[in-house]
Amino acid sequence: MAKTMFKASNGLNKMENFIIDTHSHIDMQDFENINEIIQNAKNSGVNKIIVPSVDRSSFKNVLELAQSYENVYCALGIHPSEAQNAADKDFEEILKLGKEKKVVAIGECGLDYYWSKDFIDQQKIIFIKQIDIANQLKKTLIVHDRDAHKDTFDILTANIKDINVIMHCFSGSYEFAKECVKKDFYIGIGGVVTFKNAKKLHEIAKNIPLDYILLETDAPYLTPVPFRGKRNEPAYTKFVAEKIAEIRGISTDDVIKITTSNARKVFGI
Repeated sequence: MAKTMFKASNGLNKMENFIIDTHSHIDMQDFENINEIIQNAKNSGVNKIIVPSVDRSSFKNVLELAQSYENVYCALGIHPSEAQNAADKDFEEILKLGKEKKVVAIGECGLDYYWSKDFIDQQKIIFIKQIDIANQLKKTLIVHDRDAHKDTFDILTANIKDINVIMHCFSGSYEFAKECVKKDFYIGIGGVVTFKNAKKLHEIAKNIPLDYILLETDAPYLTPVPFRGKRNEPAYTKFVAEKIAEIRGISTDDVIKITTSNARKVFGI
């Protein structure tokens, strides 16, 4: 690990306390100047970024991005919204490229019943295929779950074998979060926690053991306050940390220290 020192805006100046954005789509076209985005992140104390793919066209893009920057890592997977377009060769490619050192997870993958319920069976099939790949490679699984909590949970508990699971951009209830934690699943919390009306997520951020929480942005989406409505980026992860600290009544430094330790353990970085 590089020993370069930086001064973060939250007052941290030790590399041990840097922030990790565990879910950020900086490979997308919204980000034209990647060097600037990564430097902005470093200036804000965000020193490592995980970039997940969402379809076959982004596999090599996220891998090349990770291989080009020391502090960027990637995950390979097919988003449930792409279920109807998935082919066997896509999973063969994930299995092949997933052995690369900079690939630290499989995903994002899972179930999404919010936009359409026309391809539920296909979503389930490709979700299980990606769980199988994560099991084979012993890689962490990044899970997308929207309006499909029970099916997602049932599939995970029936198929995972000794791997870490991240419930990305958690949108369930506190009761569901507790069930996930009982299974040792990690809870990904992003910019939504800064929204005034996000009561369920506030309850989760306050009461779920910090050892099970990961920070993320889901950039370019779900931008936190005070930049809500604008394009999100990894630099804004600090606002997620600050809000969780406020909700829990603890220091931002403590939130960063523990969530970064969680991320390093989960991704092996």
